Amino acid sequence: MAEADGESTMRPDSTLDATGLLCPLPVLKARRALKAVPAGGILEVLATDPGATKDFEHFCQTTGCVLIEASEQPGGILRFRLKKPG
Repeated sequence: MAEADGESTMRPDSTLDATGLLCPLPVLKARRALKAVPAGGILEVLATDPGATKDFEHFCQTTGCVLIEASEQPGGILRFRLKKPG
């Protein structure tokens, strides 16, 4: 999973709890939540759908966001940290 230097320890500007949601809802809700995040800000997304890893990789490739972290937390929670372009 991806992790960039130093940015994974930065406090997110917003956190989206998408646990229990199945594809494509975590990505769709993240797209909406990013609107409130300032340019260069970080959105943290918590999800449980195993397909979310590939979904967020593709989402970042198509939107210009940087996937600064994709990790699995205790309890099977997937954590994604996206840096908004700008």
